[in-house]
Amino acid sequence: YLYTKLQRRGFLQRDVQRMVHQDRHIFSACMVHFGHADGMVSGLTRSYTDVLKEVGYVFDPKPGNVLMGLSLAIQKGKLTVIADTSIHERPSADQLASIALQAARSARSFGVEPRVAFLSFSNFGNPGAAITQPMVEAVQILRHRQQQQKDVDFEFDGEMSVNVALNPSLMQSQYPFCQLTGPANVLVMPGLHSATIGAELLRNLGQGTLIGPILYGLDHQVQILGRDANVSDIVTLAMLAAHDA
Repeated sequence: YLYTKLQRRGFLQRDVQRMVHQDRHIFSACMVHFGHADGMVSGLTRSYTDVLKEVGYVFDPKPGNVLMGLSLAIQKGKLTVIADTSIHERPSADQLASIALQAARSARSFGVEPRVAFLSFSNFGNPGAAITQPMVEAVQILRHRQQQQKDVDFEFDGEMSVNVALNPSLMQSQYPFCQLTGPANVLVMPGLHSATIGAELLRNLGQGTLIGPILYGLDHQVQILGRDANVSDIVTLAMLAAHDA
């Protein structure tokens, strides 16, 4: 199986045999693929990108899905989903729209009715900048899909700053046309830099509990830890992998 998949990517059969025999991530991923395990959790002693690259030799994204990472911020009994916190350095408008769709579905699986905000430093075109255009276009893509009655059955709007997204009184007083009926609970980030910085600030400043990033979009269950993960982090991601499997 693996040789058939990799032979047109420059790998000889002996290369693939060596990878399976010597690399624990590829061996474990093969176990999952062939049903000898339901999921895998790794990353404690290897970098996130290295583990993702190796399991990517075995697994593909689910059809119609985009690979992404979600972080769950829990504060005062409220859950906020942050996406994408592990994969896309600078997502396109199409990728941002797909990230929003998948993040909204994930929020529902955790019992939260999604209100999605596409975040930026600007609010609805003020100030306008080329760097905010993918967020604007992603909202337009979802609006079009919503009009076609496809799969957009949740509230969303943007682009907007995080203080507007999380402050409903400010939202209603300054932007009464905003389509969100309450504070956003799914935050779609414009890039990996802002996503990881924001999430890690929450973790290290002790503002509630941060879980993840949780990897979504592969056709099998794989979760990758940070190298600073503790026992609680390992157990949590293992439970999520088992639940989704």
